[in-house]
Amino acid sequence: MSPPAHRRHAPLAPAQLSLPGSQGRGGRRPGAGHPKTGRTKVAHRSRPRVTRHTPVHVTLKVRPDLPNLRRGAVFRLIRGVLREVCDGDAFRVCNFTVQATHVHLVCEAPEATALAAGLHRLELRVVKRVNAALDRHGRVFAERYHARVLATPREVKNALRYVLLNGRKHAAQRGQRIGPDWFDPCSSAAWFDGWRERLPWREPWMRALRSQAPATAPARSWLLSIGWREKCGPLSLHETPGPRPAAT
Repeated sequence: MSPPAHRRHAPLAPAQLSLPGSQGRGGRRPGAGHPKTGRTKVAHRSRPRVTRHTPVHVTLKVRPDLPNLRRGAVFRLIRGVLREVCDGDAFRVCNFTVQATHVHLVCEAPEATALAAGLHRLELRVVKRVNAALDRHGRVFAERYHARVLATPREVKNALRYVLLNGRKHAAQRGQRIGPDWFDPCSSAAWFDGWRERLPWREPWMRALRSQAPATAPARSWLLSIGWREKCGPLSLHETPGPRPAAT
C-alpha cells in the first residue's frame, strides 16, 4: 500500500560539496601547470613558413657557463661542424658569425622540417665535440633556436649586414675601436662576395684565412644569391649594424 499523497516527497537533489581550501571553480592555483625549468626563453609558438625561396636568419645561444666561443679550439670545433653540414641538399648554411655567447646563421631549406632537422644535426655535433673538448657534460645551447624568415631583398641585406658585421656591433658596445678595413675572422666575411670594397689581406691572420676551406655553401635562392644586391646594392665593410630586426 502506497503512502498518502501528503506524505510523498520529491527526491532530494545531490548536495554540492566543496573541497578544503577551494575558492570557487577554476582560477589560478600556486604551483599549477607545467613545471618551469628555466631552459628556454624562445616561445613555443608555431614556426614561420619556410620555403626554398626564402632564406632564414637563425640565432643559436649557448649556456652562460661556456667559455668564449670565439677563442681557440672551441671556435675551430664550431667552424669544423659548419664545414661538415653547411652544403646539404635539404639544409644549407650560406653565411655565419660566431660571437662570444651565440652564433648567427643565414640558412636555406625547402621547408621548416628540413631546417629543423639540419639545425638539430648541427647542434648535436657541436654539443658532442665541445663537451668532449671541455671535459664536461650536459646541454650546450641555452634555448631553442630563433628563426626569422627573410622574404624581401631589403630583409636579406639587413640580415647579411647584421650577421657579417656583428663583430663591429659588439666591438662598438665594448667601446673598442677597430680599423675601417677590419673584417671578422670568426665569420664567413672572408668568403662573402657581396662587399663594396676589396677585402684587405695585409695582416697575417687575414692571409691565413685564404688557405682555409670555406664553412659555407653557395646560395641557391634568388633572394640570397642575386636579389638583395640587385635591389639594394652591395654591403660596405665600414658599416656597423644596429639592433636585430624584429622577429616575425
